[in-house]
Amino acid sequence: MREKFLAYIQKLQDQITQALEEIDTKAKFKEDKWERKEGGGGRTRVIENGKVFEKGGVNISAVHGPLAPAMQKYFKVGDVDFFACGLSLVIHPKNPMVPTVHANWRYFEMYDKSGQVIDQWFGGGQDLTPYYLFEEDANHFHKICKKACDSHGSNLYTEYKKKCDEYFWNTHRHEARGIGGLFFDYLKSTPKKNIEDWYQFVTQVGDSFLDAYLPIVNKRKELAYTDAQREWQEIRRGRYVEFNLIHDKGTLFGLKTNGRIESILMSLPPHVQWQYDHQPTNGSDEEKLIHVLKNPRNWV
Repeated sequence: MREKFLAYIQKLQDQITQALEEIDTKAKFKEDKWERKEGGGGRTRVIENGKVFEKGGVNISAVHGPLAPAMQKYFKVGDVDFFACGLSLVIHPKNPMVPTVHANWRYFEMYDKSGQVIDQWFGGGQDLTPYYLFEEDANHFHKICKKACDSHGSNLYTEYKKKCDEYFWNTHRHEARGIGGLFFDYLKSTPKKNIEDWYQFVTQVGDSFLDAYLPIVNKRKELAYTDAQREWQEIRRGRYVEFNLIHDKGTLFGLKTNGRIESILMSLPPHVQWQYDHQPTNGSDEEKLIHVLKNPRNWV
């Protein structure tokens, strides 16, 4: 399974970066291959200062070796070895009318000292962070997410949409990071679904990503915007940074397993503001967004 999923994310990285370059028309992804001294490595691809995308990363990694003591404690296991691979992406568009998007699809194995697999699971998801709320965009994104889930179980979209709303929640702000999508973790073999079934599910979600996001980009990328709207985008990006540095488990895992810092922090946007006690104007589009972020809703 580890070789099978690694081959999948390598191909998916190629598909996604090519599609994003075609939309941007100006910037190209720069590739940076790296190795981890404890075992494994990755292929980081970053796009910057484009016509459409101000900054973005589409990264894959496959790392292995002894599980660090901090992560042994986190997983409640003893002295074991691990393998983890995944694709992680974050795209920050220039135009505030185009939402930021994040996605991650990953696979994890643990081994005893004889090399036998003692645990394995999939995780991941995809979610949208708009700066200005276009309800038809939110409907479209969630409709594609639901479609990817439905052939694998009628309850999966509802369950993983709820988990997404719960996970991407800035508890210190009492608001969501965005309008959600899907979030799932620890998808393990059960009597109802074996690990191959979960592979089919996760890869169908991964294959749905471009259909979920690119139509929104194409619809909004040429819309006019003001300096004030750009300022609002940068203020909201600050909330994005807060979540990633305070709450995100993927960032925590990367830092505690001696991950590559440039790849871990590529999710951070290039231009951000933190204004003291900023409040949107009553009745404004900005306030409309905040209301939805504080009160997550169903989109399909």
